Amino acid sequence: MTFGFDPADALGPDWREGRWIGRIDRGAGPTPVLIENGVVHDMAMIAPTVAELVSRGTMDASTGEPIGDLDALGLSTGGIPKLLSPIDFQCVKAAGVTFATSALERVIEEQARGDASAAASVRGRLEERIGGGLARVEPGTPEAATLKAALIEEGLWSQYLEVAIGPDAEIFTKAPILSTVGWGAEIGVRSDSTWNNPEPEVVLLVAPDGRAIGATIGNDVNLRDFEGRSALLLGKAKDNNASCALGAFVRLFDDRFTMDDVRRAQVTLRIEGEDGYELDGVSSMDQISRDPDELVRQALSEHQYPDGFVLFLGTLFAPTKDRDEPGRGFTHKPGDTVSIATPGLGRLINRVTTSKAAPPWELGVVALVRNLAARGLLAA
Repeated sequence: MTFGFDPADALGPDWREGRWIGRIDRGAGPTPVLIENGVVHDMAMIAPTVAELVSRGTMDASTGEPIGDLDALGLSTGGIPKLLSPIDFQCVKAAGVTFATSALERVIEEQARGDASAAASVRGRLEERIGGGLARVEPGTPEAATLKAALIEEGLWSQYLEVAIGPDAEIFTKAPILSTVGWGAEIGVRSDSTWNNPEPEVVLLVAPDGRAIGATIGNDVNLRDFEGRSALLLGKAKDNNASCALGAFVRLFDDRFTMDDVRRAQVTLRIEGEDGYELDGVSSMDQISRDPDELVRQALSEHQYPDGFVLFLGTLFAPTKDRDEPGRGFTHKPGDTVSIATPGLGRLINRVTTSKAAPPWELGVVALVRNLAARGLLAA
């Protein structure tokens, strides 16, 4: 299945007012581009990668080669010019358990030991005891410590509640550099997973100096059965071929689009299965327990990222609508179409397959450097 690329859909109706950064392949290999006033500018002669373009701070599209209006380029995921994931050498980081609802769902996975059929009873018991209490607690405060003590006394404490209301956020590495997939690509879940779901999120692009300079939308595909059996399986639950998708381009912050727009974002999700199953959800960023700037700060507290990084901010969405057997909730099936959207950043659309069946990841660091060298783009 292929999807027709429409900038007004993929980037939002105000796409011409935004400034965007990303990558396309014009036939020779990955090329960083900047989009201003709807016009695409090839920036490869200024900086051969998105990471270097961001590092240099050379965000002036007029210094690049204008190659045409975005809606006239005929971008696709298979032909030329080809639309690629908008990042390259940036590390891919993610913040977990940043919403009260998702915190409860992680506890449910843990107590159900990854068994979807046991989730309903665990969910009922936790909601009866905690309810909306987590949403009213600011992480790291004395009130949070009091709630922690009470839950420990009742035997309800969890490692997931620790990162939900404790002083330290969960920040993990989601995927290797260069392994993310983009708009319209297939996304993969492990072929041996029976309980999994999408995670619709806002994703920040952070420069090497620690400044968040833009945002896009993303899908932090998650395997609930693997992580539920053991948090030590987080790597298998999160990092698989084609399991990390990003929007078509990253919107750069300016006076029309700022971090406050991220804080107010309503991220919607729609799943349409080939079996007729449909599911809709929403993740409201104003319910996040830690501010995006605080999550960036924690990611940088004891680490440097000389090529910058992207940071998934977490999701409120945790699907519980039954798909097959009553009480087993939701899990993906091959062929599902997943759409994630928010005003100002547009819509990311992908089709679900298994990580084994998805196109293999082949353009690694060595291959990209060789490609850039062959194109004469590594000269000083």
